[in-house]
Amino acid sequence: MIRYTLNCGQGHTFEEWFSNSADYDTKAEAKELACPDCGDRAVAKAIMAPNVASSSSKAAAPAAAPPCGMAGGCAGGACGFANSF
Repeated sequence: MIRYTLNCGQGHTFEEWFSNSADYDTKAEAKELACPDCGDRAVAKAIMAPNVASSSSKAAAPAAAPPCGMAGGCAGGACGFANSF
């Protein structure tokens, strides 16, 4: 899955998920994409910068919060929320 930031011809910005870059290309060419704010089908990818860490920044990324928000995570799989997937 890949998420693109898109712009419509009216200046609205929104995000959409696609299976891959070819999925975006196919839907854009077929005019299957529409702005959720105004319905405009003149949609294009916004300029995006890759999210790449530089070699000079060695700081570790913070750990993600557990999905249920419980302190200590999913208790080794004992969390009912984690087991509901």
